[in-house]
Amino acid sequence: MSLASFSFPTRTLYGIGARRELATQLPSLGIRRPLVVTDPGLLPTSAFALLVEALGGEGQGRSWFLFDGVHPNPLEPDVTAGAQAYRRHGCDGVIAFGGGSALDVGKAIRLLLKRLDLKLGEFRWDDDWSGLAPCVCIPTTAGTGSEVGRSSVITLTATKRKAVLFTPGLLANWVLLDPEFTAGLPPKLTAATGADALTHCIESYTCPAFHPMCDGIALEGVRLVIEALPRVYRNGADLEARGHMLAAAAMGAVAFQKDLGVVHSLAHPLSTLCGMHHGLANALCLVAGMKFCARHKPGLYRRVGTACGLEVLKCPAEEADRLTIEFIGAFLSDLGLNTRLREHGVKPEQLEALVAQAVEDPCHKTNAVPVMAAEFRQLYREVL
Repeated sequence: MSLASFSFPTRTLYGIGARRELATQLPSLGIRRPLVVTDPGLLPTSAFALLVEALGGEGQGRSWFLFDGVHPNPLEPDVTAGAQAYRRHGCDGVIAFGGGSALDVGKAIRLLLKRLDLKLGEFRWDDDWSGLAPCVCIPTTAGTGSEVGRSSVITLTATKRKAVLFTPGLLANWVLLDPEFTAGLPPKLTAATGADALTHCIESYTCPAFHPMCDGIALEGVRLVIEALPRVYRNGADLEARGHMLAAAAMGAVAFQKDLGVVHSLAHPLSTLCGMHHGLANALCLVAGMKFCARHKPGLYRRVGTACGLEVLKCPAEEADRLTIEFIGAFLSDLGLNTRLREHGVKPEQLEALVAQAVEDPCHKTNAVPVMAAEFRQLYREVL
């Protein structure tokens, strides 16, 4: 696979071995003492070893520093501690390395470097966030697409709820997509993160906001996931498919600048209240969410079905939706993602708390059809 460089709008280097360009790119970004932001689970992996190699090793005199205090669903104290580590070591840039959590924390640290007194719960997107510390994002999963996103999702200390910190200033300065960083991802996590990318593409496409460029990107992202995710689930060493999944994840995140929908509003409380992996939460709620939307807006998923390779262009609207949703359900089932919420520790007595947070989550405000508390309650019951 040859390397490819593009901007949309984030400058990105894609391909096997792209990591070897890291050391030469950092000085051009003004980064000579980077803080590597990651989670502790990555430290013993081959992916982290590849990063260390690309940075010149761990020996005496190294010019990079490590912050590995990121939680699976990142917390406000993660961001605070990361900013403190950055200042303590006299760093001049961030390398966010890992899944969506590490990428979100790495991007958000820069807010506290500009505003030392900032409480994330008081963040305002329209303040001046220009001139943030330079940031390189390197994903080790193919799911969130946070590497090309304008936001970070952090659980606030005061409310115990996820907050979306959004501002164009949070965009990374450079993104490195090297499939070798994802080759060691276990099958279950490969499936869950891939389902996250798929959900992003489907929900962004069906969001009613007008953005035809994002629509095209979302549909191609669906096609790539449907083609590549089963391959990497069966064979994690398939670097071509790993690369296609990295591209699809980034495309999903580019597309959801349109916004998302009901599935994400169902999923976010499952992470904050139940500790569930975000991609898994999306996967378990996706089919129910699609059925709900299709009942109220027939034909919504026709072109999603076409992107999946189905012959649904000439079908009646309801039939096109049914075939598409059945295909997505079977696709997720083949990846081991046909379980119920209760199999992951979600209890019936948590239902009302889940509903309350889902109603307040902003994602459903741009759903294809309106969603009220009663619908959220019913949807949770369907997947519980």
